[in-house]
Amino acid sequence: METEHAADVLTLDELRELARAPAFADASPLGERLWLGVALDHAPGVDAEEYTLLAGWLRRQPCPVIALGGTDHPLRPAFDLVLASADEAAPLLSNIRHAPLAAMVLVQLLRITEGMPVAAALTVESLAYATLQGGPEFRRWLQAQTPHAMDRPREDGPPVLIARDGDQVAIRLNRPAQRNSLSVEMRDALCEAFELVEADPAIRVARVSGNGPCFSAGGDLGEFGSVTDPATAHAVRSLRLPAAILARCAGRVEFHLHGACIGAGIELPAFGRRVTAARGAFFQLPEIRFGLLPGAGGCVSIPRRIGRQRTAWMALSGERVDVARAQEWGLVDEVVG
Repeated sequence: METEHAADVLTLDELRELARAPAFADASPLGERLWLGVALDHAPGVDAEEYTLLAGWLRRQPCPVIALGGTDHPLRPAFDLVLASADEAAPLLSNIRHAPLAAMVLVQLLRITEGMPVAAALTVESLAYATLQGGPEFRRWLQAQTPHAMDRPREDGPPVLIARDGDQVAIRLNRPAQRNSLSVEMRDALCEAFELVEADPAIRVARVSGNGPCFSAGGDLGEFGSVTDPATAHAVRSLRLPAAILARCAGRVEFHLHGACIGAGIELPAFGRRVTAARGAFFQLPEIRFGLLPGAGGCVSIPRRIGRQRTAWMALSGERVDVARAQEWGLVDEVVG
């Protein structure tokens, strides 16, 4: 780990001292520390009473709290994420320094929605996303984009192809030149497709896949920031969110993924009852680089597959997860082809 961050790594004894102090204001996006790490290697255990004290304190911190080492330490579940060593923290710290507000809101959201009913958790996710849409980090990213960088090719035909065969429905994303990005037209078409499945119990299974070189590269960057204000953006998501409809019929929906599955390209599939992926597929949550967090349902769907800590690692690091690791974690159920 870089020397400048060594002071951010506490011992368990230092954590105990802070947790018993009347106040601690240094760790926050507005303070001197943007994150807190605790070294758990060779740290003594904690009893039930102390676990309650320390875990409660950690969950209240307005910044990511990271456990380093301590493979079997009983306090590990209380942290936002766990790393084997300080050396693994570099990509995380770079993103936290770049977008400390987004990092804070992300971990707070994951803490709050853990175990919450899906519909309520999606509302909280949308509110958190709206908060960051109005923040300086997202504004800075938007201002740095050139008009050319936001251009997308135009394509004819329906954005989603739907074919029914008896009690089965095939749903296929159909904007290959746009890498099946989740544009407004794609969002609305997916809402209609999932509404069909929800409304008709005679549909035994709906299988979702994508045309072109990848399943989906995530949100359409050309439409980022196009809604006039965060409150209206939240209202739109409350009315037309594919994840909310999908979640209500997810027990009859399967996904097959290939190529890039970025942002919404894995956030939506993670709701499915079964997810298969082709060899060479990869998965990524890059939103923190925009000053945002996964906002297509991923802060709800992905933790329910791989847990809160691995989700936080994906979202804070922005690193790619290959298909082998995704299967090991349970993000996908089977690798085929």
